[in-house]
Amino acid sequence: MKNYLQPGDTVTVVAPVAVNSGDGLLVGTLFGVAVATAAINTNVEMLTEGVVDLPKDAVAFTQGAKVYWDDTAKNVTSTSAGNTLIGCAIMAAAVGDSSVRVRLNGAVA
Repeated sequence: MKNYLQPGDTVTVVAPVAVNSGDGLLVGTLFGVAVATAAINTNVEMLTEGVVDLPKDAVAFTQGAKVYWDDTAKNVTSTSAGNTLIGCAIMAAAVGDSSVRVRLNGAVA
């Protein structure tokens, strides 16, 4: 197909905030994980699909539970209201765990 560009599992975006490699990043309605460190308003590659460990709030997640990105707190939450669905937990995470393993859904909100 002559108009095919790329698979889209990583894309280049302009960072709306300064990010470190591995940070969650919400650009409009597209969520991904920064592949490298970038300053605000510079290009950065972000992973939009795959499995990553992300910081979470103080709630438990069951395997397969939907996970949402809280862009204010910069972490994963189970609260859907006001947050962006980014995928599902592929492993259970306890209340005291600092992160949760997430399969990114690559979708836009």
